[in-house]
Amino acid sequence: MPRKIFKKYLPSPESIQKNRFVNFFGTRFHHHNLWHLHRHSVSGGVAAGLFAGLIPGSNPVQFFFATLFAVIFKVNLPIAVFVTLYSNPFTIVPLYVAAFTLGSWVTGSSIDSLPPLELDLLDKDLAEWIPILTDYLASFGKPLIIGLVLLASLLSVAGYFIVQGFWRLHVIHAWRKRAQRRQSKISK
Repeated sequence: MPRKIFKKYLPSPESIQKNRFVNFFGTRFHHHNLWHLHRHSVSGGVAAGLFAGLIPGSNPVQFFFATLFAVIFKVNLPIAVFVTLYSNPFTIVPLYVAAFTLGSWVTGSSIDSLPPLELDLLDKDLAEWIPILTDYLASFGKPLIIGLVLLASLLSVAGYFIVQGFWRLHVIHAWRKRAQRRQSKISK
């Protein structure tokens, strides 16, 4: 069932290969795993998207890296790009706080050592805000970067195995339903 829903909205491989923008990149986008919906390509696409979703930058940056990871690892490209949307304006702050906390725990740095943010910036113009904000964000440095890499890795590994597990459960459920239908036809 999920495959039918996705296939309804995904472009066909032939239409992708005929697209002039895709042809600009040669045959890199012609690999069948980039577009097929099977357990390994979808779970790999979810993993690539979860990892790329925590790369700092806006959606185009994350989309680019999701596409790059999908092409390198030959996993489902549309799924990888779509999954990056989990990091959005509503979720990015909790994700970065979790990444910073994880990075602080791993590096052993104290969260209390951060400089306090100056709240008297309201009466200053943007030119004065930028250096103060840049210095404040740079103070997060190592714990945030390490935390982002670790959290992205943990999320992508967990996402991969969760999709693998749910896909397997769905297949087992479909097999059992099919066996029950056969059994009911035989018994009639």
